[in-house]
Amino acid sequence: MNTTELKGNWNEQKGKLKQKFAVLTDNDLLFEEGKKDEMLGKIQVKLGKTKEEFHEIMAGL
Repeated sequence: MNTTELKGNWNEQKGKLKQKFAVLTDNDLLFEEGKKDEMLGKIQVKLGKTKEEFHEIMAGL
């Protein structure tokens, strides 16, 4: 997923992530320009998922 795709539907995706994983906060899901990988890495760690598992979760949203 590239930055444009992520940014374009991020509000919808972050809502789905918050529904699926109550442990995630708005701060965890704050999209900042140029920090996509850092944000996704933090979410991945907080959920205890591997990079591949997290990408599967994102693809299924």
